[in-house]
Amino acid sequence: MSTTGREKVQHFRRSNHVKPETAGGPIVKSVSLDHRIGFAALFFTYALFMRYVLGFDGGGTKTECVLMDETGAILARSRSGPSNAVNVGPEAAAAALAEAGKEALRSAAQQPASVAFVLAGISGAGEPAVQAEIKTLLQPTFPKASIVITSDLPLTLAATGEIPSAVVIAGTGSAVLGRTAPLKLARAGGFGPIIGDPGSANDIGRKTVARCFQKFLNNEQFPLTDEILHTFDCTWTHFVDLVREQPTVIFPKIFPIVAKASEAGDASARSILITAAKDLLQQVFEVLSQLQLQNTSFFLAKTGGVFEGSPFLNAEFDRLVREIAPRVRIGPLPRPVAESAALLARDALTSPLQIPES
Repeated sequence: MSTTGREKVQHFRRSNHVKPETAGGPIVKSVSLDHRIGFAALFFTYALFMRYVLGFDGGGTKTECVLMDETGAILARSRSGPSNAVNVGPEAAAAALAEAGKEALRSAAQQPASVAFVLAGISGAGEPAVQAEIKTLLQPTFPKASIVITSDLPLTLAATGEIPSAVVIAGTGSAVLGRTAPLKLARAGGFGPIIGDPGSANDIGRKTVARCFQKFLNNEQFPLTDEILHTFDCTWTHFVDLVREQPTVIFPKIFPIVAKASEAGDASARSILITAAKDLLQQVFEVLSQLQLQNTSFFLAKTGGVFEGSPFLNAEFDRLVREIAPRVRIGPLPRPVAESAALLARDALTSPLQIPES
């Protein structure tokens, strides 16, 4: 609602003895029927001209969406399939965004044309050409919206809600981002599955399969190999064919097998996860060194399926981080990335959107 609209509501409340806390509820007896009708009409106008925003967090396994109105109220949350632009491509990424956005709007009984701003943080969408293609594909779904497509990294960092802060992302891919000022960032990793995402589910799966392959060539029994073949219900030869055909699909699916084995005490699984924790630590050290945060009090947020799926790796990572940054506070993100994106989109209705380059 515009400032003028809000002023009208406030003037109506003052002139008719309506206390602020009663707005939307029973009106005091001194208000006449005509005034009640006028008040209802004013709030109908408020709802009619309310603007809405969508915030997205798109990754390798799912896309999350938050629908918010311009007052900051969350009206709906939704989820769709993967939208990692590297793994699924721009067209499928845009389709996942559209699906999640329309589902949120349906839940709140709103139309796509009522969306004024869309902010989507998509993994694998760091290149301007990819961002432009996804935006073009998405624009017909939300015809009246300003649409901004960006990498998921700066939006994830914004979700910490603190400066200085850093965030470690360890899901299908991995990256570390930190800041000591709104637009002063340092980054390590996030290079994708081909160049490398150390400590990610994809990387853990790749290293596990490599270890299993060597054991297979040595004709050695290896529990992780047995678990993999049982999970995929195939022979080793068939499994290797699957990996060669779809490495970025198969490798992340190996991570839960390793995580489960580590909780059961499997030494090989724990060795793989300790290596992953050290790989993530190396990226953290890179960022802290750039920002000179090692001896500073700051918040380090963790997010992603690797942390959520492996208590063993989670605890090992925390222990290692505290060795290099004794004053750090470690914890989960205080709010979901899609919600943070929606808040930034809401603010962009009245002021320029500033997203630092990651």
